[in-house]
Amino acid sequence: MRIELQQVTKKYDIRVLKNLNLLIKDKKAVGIMGASGCGKSTLLRQLAGIEFPEEGTIKVNDTVVNRETVQAYQREIGVVFQKHNLFPHLTLRKNILLILEKIKRVSPDAAELKASGLLDQFHLTEQADKLPRHVSGGQAQRASIARALCTEPDLLFLDEPTAALDPILTGEVLEAITELKHLGKDCIFVTHEIGFLKKFADYFVFMDQGEIVEHGPAGLLESPETKKLAAFLRREE
Repeated sequence: MRIELQQVTKKYDIRVLKNLNLLIKDKKAVGIMGASGCGKSTLLRQLAGIEFPEEGTIKVNDTVVNRETVQAYQREIGVVFQKHNLFPHLTLRKNILLILEKIKRVSPDAAELKASGLLDQFHLTEQADKLPRHVSGGQAQRASIARALCTEPDLLFLDEPTAALDPILTGEVLEAITELKHLGKDCIFVTHEIGFLKKFADYFVFMDQGEIVEHGPAGLLESPETKKLAAFLRREE
């Protein structure tokens, strides 16, 4: 995967992203971290084409992400949010089938086979015909990851997928995300789970107050170069 940011600025009432410049090449899993309000989720939304910056250019792999390219671009990616965003009136199985049949135009038989395989892969076979409100938060979030994968995206974005979960359920979801690496999927994720980032990511981006303070191979987190990152890691441990 290749990510390139050139002078990226995003404003709401104030500047949330401040002239970001970044070049990442040949990485499989990029973790974005920082304190609450630092701009990490905002950056992920720009990278996924959910929002667009006021200034600057974003390029992911071979695509310049903007309003003209976003429709085709989003057909090639998957996104998982803090909350599972499953359709509440559909079972876990039907949440996946809907995407396969309506978006991917897969035949009913092929869709059923694909959905069953994904549910089994994420240990959800017994919950497949339950509504989201009748399963745990961890199970619902795993179903959300399975649904995102059903379109066979080239790249998966995850925005703090464990933020709303208790520690036990967090472990379930982190195991599911680890499975993505075994599948060979590229992913960009925002997390507050620093231990997980160190194990799962091969590249990190540390943000503070809308700026990229430090970035590099995940191994460098053992010896941060900036005082801000060192202080952040001490607080999180």
